[in-house]
Amino acid sequence: MARSADKTGTDGPIIIKKYANRRLYNTRDSKYITLDFLADLTRKEIEFQVLDAKTGEDITHNVLTQIIMDEENSGENMLPTAFLRQLIALYGGDMRANVPQFLENALDAFREGHKKVESALETALTSGPFGDLAKQNIDMMKAARDALIPGLAPKEKNEETIEDLQRQMAALQAKIDRLAKK
Repeated sequence: MARSADKTGTDGPIIIKKYANRRLYNTRDSKYITLDFLADLTRKEIEFQVLDAKTGEDITHNVLTQIIMDEENSGENMLPTAFLRQLIALYGGDMRANVPQFLENALDAFREGHKKVESALETALTSGPFGDLAKQNIDMMKAARDALIPGLAPKEKNEETIEDLQRQMAALQAKIDRLAKK
């Protein structure tokens, strides 16, 4: 869920105005920004709203779609072609009204599942004889991951990711057990 982030203490999203010359203006900080800045806000789950400067129309959806297109064009292909075809096929169909909520719920469930797997892995690794060292290493890896790639999510299906993590966890536990016996 997106959260409001305001240095002044007032609630509500950051208001961004988009001008005819395609420039984006952050009204809260009184400065021009880029789509990359909005992508960073999105990854940090900071709520914002983009308004057409001339008409006042909410164009947030269009701007977020543009960010996705830019990410896909930069080589960050996360959306498989088959998925895009299926999505396009749903436009104008009977299921159109249900798709947005379904996709939002599916992504929320995926992110929650990813957090649970990460937590289970951390618990398994930090409960052995080298728990403190493992905890420090995990914290450093998370910090490095978040600094280099904020908002990183696995690109495989959730079930594949869980199975892969379970295999890795079992292998690491076996190594810890061998070290503990020495």
